[in-house]
Amino acid sequence: MDFLVQAAEWFIGLFQAGAETFISWMTGIVPLVLMLIIAMNSIINLIGAEKIDRFASKAGNNPLSRYMLLPFIGSFMLANPMVHSLGRFMPERYKPSYFASAGQFCHTSNGVFPHINAGELFIWLGVAAGITQLGLPTGELAIRYLLVGLVMNFVGGWTTDLTTAWVSKQQGVTLSAEPKLEG
Repeated sequence: MDFLVQAAEWFIGLFQAGAETFISWMTGIVPLVLMLIIAMNSIINLIGAEKIDRFASKAGNNPLSRYMLLPFIGSFMLANPMVHSLGRFMPERYKPSYFASAGQFCHTSNGVFPHINAGELFIWLGVAAGITQLGLPTGELAIRYLLVGLVMNFVGGWTTDLTTAWVSKQQGVTLSAEPKLEG
């Protein structure tokens, strides 16, 4: 009989833990993302969607800016996960590679810019704790991690472009080279 009581308590505890997590999201990340969306849309409206569209289109046609510059600017200014929203200005064929580059940069920049991906700061702090125990400086490691991340963003984005083109051709899908703004 005790087993049934423990099983029932565990079962309801699972949902209580889920509810606590949900409430923490509603008081933490959801308002943050909402405010970032409002800020980004306000900036877009102030600058003008056409100008941002032209900038992203030009940046999207250059692999260095597509895989390094835009993810860096977007990550630094908007943080994760809002950096991905800049992809809406990219030509359709480059959206997967932009997403790959931006996602990678959110991880490799934590040592220098912890605000970019605060939810995963514990990974960098774990590495930094090990480096600190060895008596080594963490600043140099953070810069190297950032620089290697930028190079890997380029490799990852370029590989994603090649893969996207191959799959598109295989599936008979034509992806637009022009950016498409959503209403």
